[in-house]
Amino acid sequence: MTGAPALAELAGWDVPLLRGAVGTLGLVAERLLPWRVRLDVVGRQLGRAECWSGPAGTAAAAALEELSTVTMGVGAALDGAHRSLAALVTDAAEAQQLAAAASSVAVAGGVPLDAAGQPRPDPRQPTAAMAPDHRADLADRQFAAARVAALAEEAQAAAARVLATAHAAQEPIGRLGDIAVPGVADFGELAARLAPVGPVGPVGPPQPPAGRAPGEVATWWAGLSVHQQRAAVATHPAEVGGLDGLPGWARDLANRRLLDRAVRDLPRGGAEHAMAVAVAAEIGRRQDDGQPVQLLQFDPLGDLVALSLGDVDTAAAIAVLIPGILTSPADDLAALTADARDVAAAASAAAPGLSVAAVAWLGYRTPRSVFAAPSSQLAQRGGPALDRALDGLAATRAAPGAPPTPRTTVLAHSYGALVAGRAAQATGRLAADALVLLGSPGTEALTARSLEAPEVYGAWTPADPVSVCDWFGPSPADPWFGDFELPTDLTQGHTQYYDADRPTLAAMGEVVAGTRKAR
Repeated sequence: MTGAPALAELAGWDVPLLRGAVGTLGLVAERLLPWRVRLDVVGRQLGRAECWSGPAGTAAAAALEELSTVTMGVGAALDGAHRSLAALVTDAAEAQQLAAAASSVAVAGGVPLDAAGQPRPDPRQPTAAMAPDHRADLADRQFAAARVAALAEEAQAAAARVLATAHAAQEPIGRLGDIAVPGVADFGELAARLAPVGPVGPVGPPQPPAGRAPGEVATWWAGLSVHQQRAAVATHPAEVGGLDGLPGWARDLANRRLLDRAVRDLPRGGAEHAMAVAVAAEIGRRQDDGQPVQLLQFDPLGDLVALSLGDVDTAAAIAVLIPGILTSPADDLAALTADARDVAAAASAAAPGLSVAAVAWLGYRTPRSVFAAPSSQLAQRGGPALDRALDGLAATRAAPGAPPTPRTTVLAHSYGALVAGRAAQATGRLAADALVLLGSPGTEALTARSLEAPEVYGAWTPADPVSVCDWFGPSPADPWFGDFELPTDLTQGHTQYYDADRPTLAAMGEVVAGTRKAR
């Protein structure tokens, strides 16, 4: 569109067609991001030699990374153009409506228009000698001409905004350069043809956004190219490894860097080094058994760790195990991970073929003595940490291109039930589909409904004194609490809910899989 369009041309604009074209462009830009995410997944699999090894596999992984970077640049350009064009549609509709109104007033008022759509000047002026009806007709026509001129001026102003916006929308696309593909020799040449002028995204490794909500972190991460993501892992492993909202694979890579460094550099004989050695040994043991492992959290100074058996980025069901008092990574990670393994196996038995990830979550410092157990102080810190961890798991799967949101179940044992109760009190709803309370001393919630999870289950026995003590308010042992009861044996003690020869484990597997009927 060059110059000001005529009134008839403006009135004939096909705004619905324009709106549909702009919507299609937005859909293309929207679909590029999940496509890039899938490219990145395949590239990581090739990089780990999961499906293709050797020089050819390495070259293919590099090509996919390059294509992913190009896709990100094209997607950013299309997104920028779409934002401009969305405003253009509004101005175009206004210009079309004003031009159509001007044409209608001209026809109704008998106002002749020139080739540009402007009212032709009428030299006649009303005089006293004219007949009254002739004078009134001439005055009406002059009023109509003035109205047509005003409407036409507004229509042309809207059309000028359309023209300016159209030029602005061309700018991000124009930076892509020549996109002709014929004769491309390799991925490098393709990238050179499609690359925007200047760098894609920030120069250097991006700084992880500390202190942001998990959803904002997930959005930030999705906007990085694969090169920037890997640079962030390599340059800021401590920040990436501890940032809720990042995918499991990224946190695992970052935390393994920290783990290797801790095993190598921390003073021998210290508590932090002993914790690191225990974590490394447990990872090695599980990997030797053929189990996929992700180190989702590793903080030797805080004595915190979270270890997943299974891939939290793709699993259809995720179980998060929260232990109680006297549990530490150095001494008890192996036992807690064994419980996670058994829960995942029980879920797979309840729903054969279901992909399950079970997380042994020691993301809070548990009471290290029975004398500290009646205090809620450690749960006051652990509850918000658990809430952020659950929000982070949900946020990574809400990102464009991620697999569908999994069913998430929290399995809280003993003091861990209080931690789960504190997580439910945090801002926002608890990001869990089910909550299982095992030997709970109370959660500070009066009823199961207050815990926010759609499904709340409980297991307790007369042989477990902790489950009937109500230290922190009502528990599943109270008939009015409102949970769904899981089966137990009368002789089942406080530490036996995960035992394979007790009925509770199989029932928990059904809850995790989503196959258990609430009863």
